[in-house]
Amino acid sequence: MTGEKYCFFNETHEEIRRLARDFAERELAPIAAEVDKKDSFPMTLVQQMSDLGFLGLKIPEEYGGTGMDVRSYVCVMEEIAKKCPAATIFISSANSLSTEPLLLYGTKEQKQQYVPGVAAGEFFIAFGLTEPGAGSDAASLVTKAKKEGESYILSGRKCFITLAPMARYSVIFARTDPEKGARGITAFMVDMSLPGVSCGKNEDKMGQRGVPVSDIILENVRVPSSCIIGEVDKGFVNAMKSLNVGRIGIAAMSLGMAEEALHLAIEYTKIRKQFGKPLAEHQALRFMMADLQTKLSAARLLTYDAAYRMDAGEDSVMAASMAKYYAAEAAKDIVDQALQLHGGYGYSREYEIERLYRDVRVNSIYEGSSQIQQIVISGQLLK
Repeated sequence: MTGEKYCFFNETHEEIRRLARDFAERELAPIAAEVDKKDSFPMTLVQQMSDLGFLGLKIPEEYGGTGMDVRSYVCVMEEIAKKCPAATIFISSANSLSTEPLLLYGTKEQKQQYVPGVAAGEFFIAFGLTEPGAGSDAASLVTKAKKEGESYILSGRKCFITLAPMARYSVIFARTDPEKGARGITAFMVDMSLPGVSCGKNEDKMGQRGVPVSDIILENVRVPSSCIIGEVDKGFVNAMKSLNVGRIGIAAMSLGMAEEALHLAIEYTKIRKQFGKPLAEHQALRFMMADLQTKLSAARLLTYDAAYRMDAGEDSVMAASMAKYYAAEAAKDIVDQALQLHGGYGYSREYEIERLYRDVRVNSIYEGSSQIQQIVISGQLLK
């Protein structure tokens, strides 16, 4: 069951959904296992996704995108995630954390310089917020930016930065005023080829392999003041607003993975026989699948509602956090129970469900952990 039956979408949304579904089934499904095994994603497919407009879904046409809305982004993320979650990272990055800081607060010149290249698949921009001692508590970051004439000197270390080893640029959040806490953080666009910039080892991840993740090390990196995105000391607000868009993307990714897992479980239980009849005819397992479908539908509605609200220009902070929180947690449970329905076969790498089980685990950590989403939701509720 997909989005066709929901009033959140119009025919244009369903056309982009069908386009994404066809691409995922034709191009991604056959290579997903190999991507996971080799921990490498074909750049030819990234270019194909760009050619289809997937990397520029939310990017305005004047900056090389298709100028579509958040619901279009959700449709594509959901369908791609069913067949190859790793592929969604390239789409999510381009449409949220790579470009959102610029689209929200960048100058027109900055937008023209950086955004079209991302939409065209020419280069990647990493999002450098997380640090070894500042994960969930991002406001406690210690990377420094010291003003020196018309430049700033950046020093520090970012960790778990998606696409860092492949990125041409990175949005780096650094402390420009140590006395101001979260109000003393500034966003900089940093060229990854500058002297003093290097990457750590590519993390050997449990799941969503094929997309490199590493530290970014900054050792007295000089950047001009023109690289500041937005205002000095206002970078933390930029980061939080950018994450709001990313959370809807992760919710959609979770939704697609959960849908695929339940589909695999249903198909398997129809053909696997135990005690003289297919597993699907055992009442206990039927009830189990009924529970999973109910969770899936609830996650779907929360995700679609958040996207609709953002498109309508409403305050969607709580809606995005609720969607990300519930969809990620529900997806973990749905994939786990779908593997259980496969029995011992589900634990074998011969079966797709094993890869989904590893891939889904990080979704409740991405873009703020589930516990951070609870803080955001309760904060919005009680403000």
